[in-house]
Amino acid sequence: MGDRGKKSALFEQFALVGKALGSGKRLELIDLLAQGERTVESLADAADLGLSTTSAHLQTLKRAGLVITRRERTRIHYELAGEDVAWLYSLIRVVAQAHLSEVEQARRAYLGIDEPGTAGTVDERQEMTPEDLLVCAEAGTVTVLDVRPRHEYTAGHIPGALSIPVGELGDRLSELAPDREIVVYCRGAYCVLAYEAVGILRQSGLRATRLNAGMLEWRLENLPVSSGTAA
Repeated sequence: MGDRGKKSALFEQFALVGKALGSGKRLELIDLLAQGERTVESLADAADLGLSTTSAHLQTLKRAGLVITRRERTRIHYELAGEDVAWLYSLIRVVAQAHLSEVEQARRAYLGIDEPGTAGTVDERQEMTPEDLLVCAEAGTVTVLDVRPRHEYTAGHIPGALSIPVGELGDRLSELAPDREIVVYCRGAYCVLAYEAVGILRQSGLRATRLNAGMLEWRLENLPVSSGTAA
């Protein structure tokens, strides 16, 4: 039957991971780190948290073995401990979406899908799949647009994608070919940036489609990824 105390100790180790993931803000930090390495300051700014609160959350994730660090002078850089952490985070979302009816309601509310006159007017049935995007990109029939912050693009992006952060898009429309369909992507399936970008592009009279996946899903499918700044 085995030793009950030793079995309990083993399962408590498993529970460390579950406890570390038992916070919406820590899941948000993992979502950000799935895009690439970041400093504490960058994470705090992106997650709208104080530095001390962000550091405390990151220490919890580190104790559970979910993130690792490196020091560069006075700055601490964090990254996911492995691709399996990204897979675990992705699976949490899949399970929640499948078994909690409130998730879909919250998703639609956050992405503005039901709000007329916003990015939510995008018809999700018209989204492009990664497989179709690879074919179209190779044929040169579409413009692939990455609307994440520039440092996330530098850390890893779809080969050939242009980088225009969504906050700059309205002022840089002239950089996009008006006669080509634009396929937009951002961090992941639950990221609002691509929805906002498609809304801006369509309101400007451009043909725009959202990729039905983001950089997280693209990486997990082992699809080609480039890094560094665009030529």
